[in-house]
Amino acid sequence: MTTPETGPAPSEPDVRSPSESPVPPAAAPVSAGRSRRGEPRTYDFRRPTKLSREHVRVLQIAQEAFARQATTILTTFLRAGARLELVGIEQFSYDDYVVTLPNPVFISTFSLEPMAGKGMLAYPLDIAMAIVDHMLGGSGRADQPSRPMTAMETTITNHLLDRLLDEFAASFGTITEIQPALLGHEYNPQLAQAAAGSDTVMVASYTMSVGTREGEATLVLPFSSFAQALNNAASPQLSESAIAKRKRAAEALTARLNLVPVDVSVRFAPLTVSSADLLSLAVGDVLLLRHPPDAPLEVTTNDVTFAYAIASNHRRRLAAAIVPTPYAAAKDTA
Repeated sequence: MTTPETGPAPSEPDVRSPSESPVPPAAAPVSAGRSRRGEPRTYDFRRPTKLSREHVRVLQIAQEAFARQATTILTTFLRAGARLELVGIEQFSYDDYVVTLPNPVFISTFSLEPMAGKGMLAYPLDIAMAIVDHMLGGSGRADQPSRPMTAMETTITNHLLDRLLDEFAASFGTITEIQPALLGHEYNPQLAQAAAGSDTVMVASYTMSVGTREGEATLVLPFSSFAQALNNAASPQLSESAIAKRKRAAEALTARLNLVPVDVSVRFAPLTVSSADLLSLAVGDVLLLRHPPDAPLEVTTNDVTFAYAIASNHRRRLAAAIVPTPYAAAKDTA
């Protein structure tokens, strides 16, 4: 007896950071153009994750809005079925991202005025050629050439890309004001110098379909340019009562920290001796200190020197009187 099979449940965009990316079964094949998704990557502790969950949530809203508007524009311009759907947002170094792109691939770079740095939009070259075919009245189903675009094809494509960049700026208006402008195109990923190799970039991955063709598109933005804007956008807008409550909590914490007991030591300058000399010490031996007789003692806590003092007494008890640091005293006498 058989039961009817049910299709897979629709999945939501994957917005995990690189350290949270799911690990697929070992036997699952991974295509060369999609190696940055669906397989484990080595975590480089020299380049820690900078894209927090809050950043991802803010970016997801903007990127999904851009995907919706881009779908409308593509459908209107091409008069054919077209779709751009967000898959996920991740952090990469620019070099790590570039090596995942196929060659050739259609890459458009654009400025991010008034911010520094460049953005980059990349998608398969055959889809880029099919878009030109559609805009010229063709069906887009024929085999597309794998070559750089001619001057006329580039002009036609630029008209569409300018509209997409306008929608990109509008979608990111909730994060920061930008005025992107198209800079140029490249077909070899190694020649697309949108950032330094070690720079951290934010990569939004999309599934892109035009007619019967489907592929992966990526939108790349420099993290350093958007870091402050993302922090501001990710910070919740608090009411006056919530702000006052946080202020009182901070004041109470500060007051309690001021009452925490701390071990303080007054000591001579540390002395270094060999292990043999240390083990041979006996009662009556004299251990020569390297502390100058006119130098103040060090006042330390947790091996950190924060003041200087001289030996004194107070009400029949040995005490230490705080004095200026040796550097300040030398400066005053100079």
